[in-house]
Amino acid sequence: MASDDAGGAAEQIRACGGTVGVGPLDAEEAGRLVIASDPTGAVFGVWQGGDHGGADAGGEPGTPVWNELMTQDSSMVGKFYQAVFGYEPEEQVPADPDRLTLLLDGRPVAAIHGVGDALPRDRGPHWLTYFEVADPDAAARRVTELGGRVVRPPRDDAAGRLAHVADPEGALFALVRTAR
Repeated sequence: MASDDAGGAAEQIRACGGTVGVGPLDAEEAGRLVIASDPTGAVFGVWQGGDHGGADAGGEPGTPVWNELMTQDSSMVGKFYQAVFGYEPEEQVPADPDRLTLLLDGRPVAAIHGVGDALPRDRGPHWLTYFEVADPDAAARRVTELGGRVVRPPRDDAAGRLAHVADPEGALFALVRTAR
């Protein structure tokens, strides 16, 4: 999560029931960082850009294009991210009643998806990052060649063509060729 003040964000995280595990730490001239968890236990990072602005090059292959929090219930944790980062939560259409889009200055920046009891007990609440790729099918094959695994095979979705994968350590992420 981007912040103009990593130290202030760390204080706000604590005040709103989250936990700061690391930082704020200076990354030399690149910026400052914090590693924290929200009240449900989902781990996230805070980045205050210096010489390195963060994920500014979105849309290019290899860059993060979306982040989504998978949790049991979106309402309580949505208030946390609103208080800490100033995001404006926007509820989705009735077809998906427990999903919030987080807006910053009217622009969607992330989502929170409450999945209730469908949340895997061995994983708990977690953020899922979507990385842009030119070919999700080829990228998913490459993940397995490198020792990872495909969690959900490539498929077409409203966001574009995507696959859910895990690295050799089990960290989940998504590969997507966004619909343009």
